[in-house]
Amino acid sequence: MNTTPVVPAAPSVTARNLPEHFRDLADPRVPRTRRHELVDILVIALCTLLCGGESFNDMEDFGHAKEEWLRTFLALPNGIPTHDTFNRVLAALDPARFLECFMAWTQQLRQTVSEEIVAMDGKALRRAIQTGGVPYMVNAWAVRNGLVLGQLRVAEKSNEITAVPPLLRALDLAGCIVTLDAMGCQKTIAREIIEADAEYVLALKGNHATVHAEVRTYLDDAIRQAPDELAYTETIEKNHGRIETRRYWHSERLGWFADRAQWEGLRSVGVVEAVREVKGQVQTERRYYLSSLALDAPRFARAVRAHWGIENQLHWVLDVQFGEDQSRARSGHAAENLATLRRLALNLLKRDTTKQRGIRGKQKNAGWNHRYLLHLLGL
Repeated sequence: MNTTPVVPAAPSVTARNLPEHFRDLADPRVPRTRRHELVDILVIALCTLLCGGESFNDMEDFGHAKEEWLRTFLALPNGIPTHDTFNRVLAALDPARFLECFMAWTQQLRQTVSEEIVAMDGKALRRAIQTGGVPYMVNAWAVRNGLVLGQLRVAEKSNEITAVPPLLRALDLAGCIVTLDAMGCQKTIAREIIEADAEYVLALKGNHATVHAEVRTYLDDAIRQAPDELAYTETIEKNHGRIETRRYWHSERLGWFADRAQWEGLRSVGVVEAVREVKGQVQTERRYYLSSLALDAPRFARAVRAHWGIENQLHWVLDVQFGEDQSRARSGHAAENLATLRRLALNLLKRDTTKQRGIRGKQKNAGWNHRYLLHLLGL
């Protein structure tokens, strides 16, 4: 499949509601089979997710339970679609165009944040096993906005490295700090980020064994022999009997690094030492990074720490609150398009400030209160 996302147009001054965004999508069905409007199918599916449902059967049941209310703003010319209809439509819908719709809407929600940290990481759809294996999605998470900016499926027989550059090109990253784990620590990706007028913090591991060894040797020796040459900060967290101390060292001294010129925009290297104390047991781990950031240990620390938030704030929520890890949607593009719908639902719930509740609490309120559900949809 074509994994190149379509770059969305800039949002209009007057924000459109979500059903209007869905009307821009091309219907993949032949006219004689269109018993239900595409926008009706997508809105019911999204409402189901916003109210805590997960499956195509849930969508059909939700539609029947809420049919009278849904008719106040949807056409529903032939009643509520069946679960098979939801499956077939999401399997056939062009995922690149659906992603464009998702990203255009997200741009309306996104607020301008100075030096927003955009964490990029991959996530498997474990139960949606297909001929080519388990589908794998790369997500871009705006940490301070608390929004999924975009996602892209990794091509079959490939890895997330191939999906990162086109996703970077589709996003507005000017002024942001982009963070990636070791899989994304690539020269081409560093260049893409710099060309997007952004900065980067890239984790180093064994996939760049020589560079990792050189950076580790330099920083470990400097910490031991000349710590005053390094910028430094630390944080201490105490929680449920666990004490975690994180020490960050940051350096702009790169004269020793032979391959410096091959990494576009490279300006510094850094290391974080995590010391965990649990019931008298102490574990220590160091992780090393390449970065385009100027010397500033607290700034470097914020970027490193924020990256790991994608696991708790996005991946964990998708699995626990939206049941993504258990979803068996696998025909055609169904897994990918359903993943996009989940991220759209999460963004709508995250951006709402009228309910001081977690995601599950907001989903319950959406199921109980039609006015709140309409508010989430922008109606």
